[in-house]
Amino acid sequence: MKFFVAIAVLAAAGCNAGRGEPITQAELVRRTQEILDAVTAGDRRPFERYIAEDALDHDEKGRSMDKKALLADITPPPPHWSGSLKLSHPDSRIIGDTAILSYDLEETESISGQAMQARYHTTDTWLRRGGKWQIVAEQSLRYYADPAVGRTDVTRYGEYAGTYELEPGKTREVSSLGESLFMQRIGKDKEFLFTEAGDVYFRKDVEGRILFRRDARGKVDALIDRRNNEDIVWRKIH
Repeated sequence: MKFFVAIAVLAAAGCNAGRGEPITQAELVRRTQEILDAVTAGDRRPFERYIAEDALDHDEKGRSMDKKALLADITPPPPHWSGSLKLSHPDSRIIGDTAILSYDLEETESISGQAMQARYHTTDTWLRRGGKWQIVAEQSLRYYADPAVGRTDVTRYGEYAGTYELEPGKTREVSSLGESLFMQRIGKDKEFLFTEAGDVYFRKDVEGRILFRRDARGKVDALIDRRNNEDIVWRKIH
């Protein structure tokens, strides 16, 4: 019996050796941070090592790239630029020859002495093939962030105030109180409108913009709810 057990153990060990070692979340994080450090350095070597030849990459800009295109996108940083990408909040599922790592990215940049920040969420799918773990698919999304608040011009508020109609029975009211501007739909709470610039406003934590359109005479004639460069026009009725 001991003989057959020993044979089984040796056979399993030989099989595992052929497939390569299993991987842990800590190792996935280490490799991923190595890739991220290479992005800011313009170093393609970690991508050559950890990205599969048949990989699919979908980035936060909406681009779909294969490995060749991804490598071409890795270039040395421009002059007067520095930055970093730091992985945080990793979570993983590792089953057999498949490992999925999901994580946040904190990006910091300095461009000619001016600081910038951004946050992303990325999910990588790793496969073990031929004894090697490599990324075969990656998808990145950028977290939405409100723009900077611009200078408030309360003299415009009187021009904005009134009722705007999408269709009969669907209206929005725009009103103000002191230096605050509000928009409200029937049956809904008032929404505070923050100034971005000129006649362009935004709502906190809501992607898109609210624009007050002016006619040829300069009079406000519509409210535009712009989302992803698509406009919903609410006509001013009084």
